[in-house]
Amino acid sequence: MMVRRGLSTWLPRMVVLLVVLCSAVSVLYMLACTPKGIDEQLAFPRANSPTGKEGYQAILQEREEQHRNYINSLKKQIAQLKDELQERSEQLKSLQDHYTDSLGPGLERSNPEKTPADLLEFLRSQIDRAEVHAGAKLPTEYAAVPFESFTLQKVYQLEMGLTRHPEEKPVRKDKRDELAEAIELALETLNSPDSDSNANHHMYTASDFIEGMYRTEKDKGTLYELTFKGDRLHKFRRIVLFRPFGPIMKVKNENLNMANTLINIVVPLAKRASKFRQFMQNFREMGIEQDGRIHLTVVYFGKEQMNEVKAILENTSRSANFKNFTFIQLNEEFSRGKGLDIGARIWKGNNVVLFFCDVDIYFTAEFLNTCRLNTQPGKKVFYPVLFSQYNPGIIYGHHGSIPPLEQQLVIKKETGFWRDFGFGMTCQYRSDFINIGGFDLDIKGWGGEDVHLYRKYLHSNLIVVRTPVRGLFHLWHEKRCLDELTPEQYKMCMQSKAMNEASHGQLGMLVFRHEIEAHLRKQKTSSKKT
Repeated sequence: MMVRRGLSTWLPRMVVLLVVLCSAVSVLYMLACTPKGIDEQLAFPRANSPTGKEGYQAILQEREEQHRNYINSLKKQIAQLKDELQERSEQLKSLQDHYTDSLGPGLERSNPEKTPADLLEFLRSQIDRAEVHAGAKLPTEYAAVPFESFTLQKVYQLEMGLTRHPEEKPVRKDKRDELAEAIELALETLNSPDSDSNANHHMYTASDFIEGMYRTEKDKGTLYELTFKGDRLHKFRRIVLFRPFGPIMKVKNENLNMANTLINIVVPLAKRASKFRQFMQNFREMGIEQDGRIHLTVVYFGKEQMNEVKAILENTSRSANFKNFTFIQLNEEFSRGKGLDIGARIWKGNNVVLFFCDVDIYFTAEFLNTCRLNTQPGKKVFYPVLFSQYNPGIIYGHHGSIPPLEQQLVIKKETGFWRDFGFGMTCQYRSDFINIGGFDLDIKGWGGEDVHLYRKYLHSNLIVVRTPVRGLFHLWHEKRCLDELTPEQYKMCMQSKAMNEASHGQLGMLVFRHEIEAHLRKQKTSSKKT
């Protein structure tokens, strides 16, 4: 219907143009062929005048020559108008073909008829309005539209409410079909003959799909970024698609080589030697043994437990033959923002990906690649939403024993939550961190510095990628909110402490445990009487 409506609008315009051209030709012809006025006719010599016959023939020849010139001029103007009309028709056809090709096979499947240029222009403008090629300046940290991530089997989502789960199979058919269509079109793009100059290029299947991210801007459309395994180690293929409330649009087809992309993990620390030992076990397994393209910078505040921390670091260095680390010691009060800022600025090598991390974080090797894939100097920074673990003593208290850490790291509603109010763990290139101005060094102690940096990025033209990731966990630890904190920091600390303990249901069981125990006693008493 939209196509017919567009053609019905376009064809009358062309008819009107042709009528105007014909009218112009008729007017020119009439002007050229109309006899001269009476005054000019009186200028002709009389037939019996001395110059009668010869003069009359001369004037006729002159008039005939003038008419020929008029006719030739008129023919030239008609030819020029025809050429111009033909050129405009070709431009219109070329424009329609260009937009039809850019929409890809999704449009051809849904509507085989030629689409009007104005509709295609609108769909193309949706990409320009959305955050596809460049970031948009946003007023607050809550204005950013987060991505949700997915694999072939699961969707990792932020907006759960009280019924949805942080990780689940897509239940609604429209959501399953939407993601399946995106993966299908990405595979068609990767396997199309013109996507690779090599005739024997690798044929991609669904098993090559690693993960995807998508987000919907309600007034523009849905953006999809899908990552596939490349044909060699440390190489990947990324397909960017956009659905502008209609046919899905092919935006990018990138070759990404991460083989030489180094990540500098910066960890600020004061005391907490036992937590650092646990962190180094994770760092050795995932960072050194599995990934291998990594550097560690530890910024330590004070001297208490410093020798123990240095011994842990040096033991790991010797046993794993790992030399890519830097240890910085500061004799001053702990400041997370200052520690990260110093750790970032002290780097002297080439531009590097910075991963700002805390000692109570557990990450996988897959997350490190996700960190690389979602950062781009001068273009993109990555703010992953990590999964925060509840208190294992509450979660597994009724089991009698707490399982090993690796078995606790399960993404379920009963085991933890997406820490979407936290902005401390982030990946960005060092050049972007320096250009944005780094951390606010006036902020002391716990909290606030991460939100300040996040807002700086939101106010810039960089794309801020915000999505839950399945390979980054915040390990539970008892949180103490110090009296020295400012009222705002203390409030944030207490909110974080409350969120960390257990789910709504588990906390409810603790709050109402006396009522539950009384009910059980009544049940036992009643059963004895019967």
